[in-house]
Amino acid sequence: MSFRARHLLGIEHLAPDEIRAVLDLAERYVDLNRRTVKSSDALSGMTQINMFFENSTRTQASFELAGKRLGADVMNMSVAQSSVKKGETLIDTALTLNAMHPDLLVVRHPNSGAVNLLASKVNCAVLNAGDGRHEHPTQALLDALTIRRAKGRLQRLTVAICGDIAHSRVARSNLILLGKMENRIRLIGPPTLMPSGVGEFGCEVYDEMKEGLKGADVVMMLRLQKERMDGGFIPSEREYYHRYGLDAEMLAYASPEAIVMHPGPMNRGVEIDGEIADDINRSVIQDQVEMGVAVRMACMDLLARNLRAERGAKAVGTLV
Repeated sequence: MSFRARHLLGIEHLAPDEIRAVLDLAERYVDLNRRTVKSSDALSGMTQINMFFENSTRTQASFELAGKRLGADVMNMSVAQSSVKKGETLIDTALTLNAMHPDLLVVRHPNSGAVNLLASKVNCAVLNAGDGRHEHPTQALLDALTIRRAKGRLQRLTVAICGDIAHSRVARSNLILLGKMENRIRLIGPPTLMPSGVGEFGCEVYDEMKEGLKGADVVMMLRLQKERMDGGFIPSEREYYHRYGLDAEMLAYASPEAIVMHPGPMNRGVEIDGEIADDINRSVIQDQVEMGVAVRMACMDLLARNLRAERGAKAVGTLV
């Protein structure tokens, strides 16, 4: 398969053929995960460390399950009880982890660029599980797989990404990935929740849901990232839902076959109506959760192959 990356730090540096390689392998892992026996030996003998500096439910559980199903030894590092809380720097943490000789390091961090810094200090493969407002690559990949399975393709679709764009690493990664795969992307939200320079992103920008949703094939809702907000970005949650919440009336403006997505966690009654979120005919939110495990299995498998090849080449070089 065509996947050359040493780390998975973002979508930005992946070529379209590498994205397809991840999705194609993930399809095989979807089938594996639906069997009675879900185990593989792709990561047998390898050690995976999950280090989450931010709280997470879906992503951490998904990475842990993915590693175990691939046969890795998986360790979840409790940052709340680690030396980081005692003042240890990120670089010292990286050096400490490196001395343990892990093979895969999964990191979520509140600061943009922190995962890239870690990757430059360790000898293993690093996967970005979300860093600040920067990127969340595996979320974009699982979203892409969900879209491809639901729509039968991942090109020439109209995708509406709605809500808190400014603070969302999910929006950024999806914007990059879907753009690489030649889709028409619309960003919908209040001007206060649009990033600066949004006009240079190569997408359409709307501050009215009805206009932005017209004819959309995919409607991707985002939550309000209150933990990243510093000030009053919206008048009130009630007003926000009235203007930017997705309910049956708003969804009617999209294509009749449009699918509804959400990366979670959902705030029902704030950005999405509960009935829409649970609509088995339109919502693929639970499919996203399922695809998350398969995509993370595929990413770790591909990175492990490259890591083994690199180590093998170095061993041969040493012998020569």
